Amino acid sequence: QVQLVESGGGLVQPGGSLRLSCAASGRSFSINVMGWYRQAPGKQRNLVATITSGGSTNYADSVKGRFTISRDNAKNTVYLQMNSLKPEDTAVYYCNLVGWEELVPLDYWGQGTQVTVSS
Repeated sequence: QVQLVESGGGLVQPGGSLRLSCAASGRSFSINVMGWYRQAPGKQRNLVATITSGGSTNYADSVKGRFTISRDNAKNTVYLQMNSLKPEDTAVYYCNLVGWEELVPLDYWGQGTQVTVSS
């Protein structure tokens, strides 16, 4: 099993910044993808950004140029630096890890952290 614990959410004014962290513990996968998803009230959970164990990144168009995903493999931690925040970034942000066992993807989620962008 894998446990994911997010931190760093909160209330911030438009134009401000926040940094989310997600620490993984439990079993490890030599190859994995970690990422952040978000879900606003009444909406589906959507991709924000992902990063592979090799460091390749992928971003949703809505956050490109404003958000940066990174990871520290030694600490089993993934980060999401969020700059120039907008009210539409308000959502619960979920950490995700996908690892593979004999080519079968295993999917793990954190409990979520609230990000509210409001003046």
